[in-house]
Amino acid sequence: MKVTIDKYSGFCAGVVNAIKIAEEELTKNPKLYCLGDIVHNGMEVNRLEKKGLIIINHDEFKKLKNCKVLFRAHGEPPETYKIAKKNNIDIIDTTCPVVLRLQEKIRQGYLKMKNNNGQIIIYGKKGHAEVNGLVGQTNNEAIIINSESDLEKIDYSRPIQLYSQTTQSLTGYYKIKNIITKKCSDNANNIITNNSICKALSNREPLLKKFAAMHDVIIFVSGKKSSNGNYLFKICKSINNNTYFISNKEELKNDWFKNKTNVGICGATSTPMWLMKEVKNEIEKY
Repeated sequence: MKVTIDKYSGFCAGVVNAIKIAEEELTKNPKLYCLGDIVHNGMEVNRLEKKGLIIINHDEFKKLKNCKVLFRAHGEPPETYKIAKKNNIDIIDTTCPVVLRLQEKIRQGYLKMKNNNGQIIIYGKKGHAEVNGLVGQTNNEAIIINSESDLEKIDYSRPIQLYSQTTQSLTGYYKIKNIITKKCSDNANNIITNNSICKALSNREPLLKKFAAMHDVIIFVSGKKSSNGNYLFKICKSINNNTYFISNKEELKNDWFKNKTNVGICGATSTPMWLMKEVKNEIEKY
């Protein structure tokens, strides 16, 4: 049985940078606070916690003073930076450059929309770390859309600027965009759309479809909390019904590989390569 790891799977550049900076800091100091999971993968978080990384939530962050805190690639709203300044917290900011540019674009768009009685619409997952940072650029006034049922929140008589969380589905974004545009058809100048999905991520979808079609079985490795992982898993499953979602090698089942000659292993942008290699080694024991 041949087992192959998808060469395009694994950490995106933003996550690689955040983890690299965290590890460098931990070589100089025995502990480092990180605001939220540095990556949505429990196995990788556990590895870094053993090195001294301490994951904290926003309530815990507000109580800290005179220390260092790492901001992960997802980004933070302006309010978080204000708290850090007030509490004399030294920020190690690893916000992804793609997210930073989007935050600034939304901030500028919000100022323009505010003067025109307009609305900022963000296609994304409510409560997601990145979305919280994006909404924060609008004084928490942006409208979050995650499905067609949310579209009733929009006032189509007012100007609209549409953006997307960088890790959302490209197909889903265009579906939402087309519906909103159609509803604004009487006044086409009423809407400005921005495809702000990360190109490195959107390019993975066609490559992953091709990879899934090439193998008898697909083992998709990801943390359960990863939005990107859940989305990409569905992409694989739509192409290859013998696709299984696992978070670690212990979740593998021998029955999945009976009478199969080749297995493909892939993962989310938050899945470390070392974890996919562990899964590969385990499968090869069968």
